[in-house]
Formats: sequence, structure tokens, C-alpha cells
Amino acid sequence: MTRNDPCWCGSGKKWKKCHYPDLGPRADGELATLYLKKYGILLKTPAQIAGIRRACKVTAEILDKTCEMAKAGVTTNALNAYAHKLHIEAGATPAPLGYGSPPFPKSICTSLNDVICHGIPDDIPLKEGDILNIDVSILLDGYYGDCSKMVAIGKVDPEKKHVMEVSHECLRRAIEILKPGVMVYEIGEAIEGYATKMGCSVVNQFVGHGVGIQFHEQPQIPHHYNTLKIPLAPGMTFTIEPMINAGVRSGHIDPKNHWTAYTDDGKPSAQWEHTLLITETGYEILTPWQE
Repeated sequence: MTRNDPCWCGSGKKWKKCHYPDLGPRADGELATLYLKKYGILLKTPAQIAGIRRACKVTAEILDKTCEMAKAGVTTNALNAYAHKLHIEAGATPAPLGYGSPPFPKSICTSLNDVICHGIPDDIPLKEGDILNIDVSILLDGYYGDCSKMVAIGKVDPEKKHVMEVSHECLRRAIEILKPGVMVYEIGEAIEGYATKMGCSVVNQFVGHGVGIQFHEQPQIPHHYNTLKIPLAPGMTFTIEPMINAGVRSGHIDPKNHWTAYTDDGKPSAQWEHTLLITETGYEILTPWQE
């Protein structure tokens, strides 16, 4: 999309006059200039970090409340309506709503069982034994937050329980290594090294991403083995969201809605996600959802 294209939100205005991001002042210093020029990465200023932190806190709160509502007999459309209400009450905009082409039709993503990501809420009730990923992304006062977590609906079978636990541990291990100077490829090593050891596979069709000033920024954060030699630096904000499959890593997109990604073998998939900030000495989890 270019600045003069019609905005994705359907307002009829040009993107530059509607939802085009205000990048604001750049972080000072040679490092910020280098990262923007060499990698396209925006190292955030203290003021921008404060705004992103506020947005992420609200994102995590909406996610926690929505997950609490996810029980057998409740539809994912009901979860979507509740989450949308929480956005409005917080003065926030659901980032996925109307995003992309075709426009995403709902305010949250609800990915069930063998859905890897981008599940669209519908009127089918949740049932005992389901596993569900709820993904919440918001825009608040010009800043974005993005996070997700899994919910088990009642008692789930061992395979589903295992893939949920492996995905959660993959996220924990990836976050644990974060600090300035760590290479982006090391995140993928931490994730895939553990997942394969536990008999699972790592999706390589979707990645984590920079976030904060825009919904999706540089850098991409692959969760699988890769060779991205970009050193982490203070002021970077991005998601880590390992999508872990119980079976094969490959998936396919629903040909009707062009969004929902399913595992190719029909086996379950699980994902947990945080937005992270690289600090001078390590990291900060900006989306402190409840475990």
C-alpha cells in the first residue's frame, strides 16, 4: 500500500490522510540512524515507549478478560463482541478489524484446535476438549499492542495439552535470551531447538514482527531456524509468537475467507504471544497477561 492509496479502513480517504502512522520523532543518536537506514527498524524514543507500554497494558487486560469468558457453550462470536466492547470502553480501536485484503471482518482472532492463526470468530459454540488461541491487537492513542494466549476448554487430550505446553515453553525460552547484541536468528534457535526435541514442529509460514508505531514493522522475527544476523538493540519493540504444531509444520489458507490458516495434517496447533521491549540491559514484557 502506498500513501496515496485508499485507506484500508474503508473511510474513502487516502491512507496518508487517515490511518497512515505518525512515526513521530526518531530516537536520537547514531545507533537509531543506523538501524533505520540499514534494517528499516525504528528504535523507539522514551515517549514512544511510554505510549506503547500503555497500549500493551490495555491489550493484555482485554485478552485476560476475554479468555476468562471462553467456556464450553460460548461462541467465538460472543467472545468477539465482548472484546470489541472492552476496546470501546478503553478508548481503543481493534487493530485487526478491517485490516488487510480482503479486510479482516472481526475485532479479534480466535484460532481453534487445528487452526494455526487468523481464525475468524463464528457462531459455533466451544465444546469440551477444544483448545483456543485468542489474539488481541489494539490501537490506543496512536500506539499498538499485540498479544495472545491459549485457553483449554475443559479437559483436553494429551496431544493438545502437550502442544500447548511446548508452545508456552518456547515463548519463555525465547524471551529468556533477549538482551542487546543477541542476534534475531538466536530467537529461532531457542524455539525450534526445544520444539523439535519435544516432538513438535515450528510453523515457518508466519513470523513475529516489530510493533508499536505501526501494526507491523521491521524486523521480522522468525520462530524457526534462520540466518537473520540483526543484533537486538535498546528501543526495539517486537512480538514473539511461536506457532507450534503437534504434527507437520506446513499449513494452508482457507480458500474462502483467505485468512484462516490450518495445519496440513489436521493435528492441533498452539501459540502464545507477547510484545517485548529491548532495554539497555535486557528486556521488558510489555503485555503482562495472566498466566
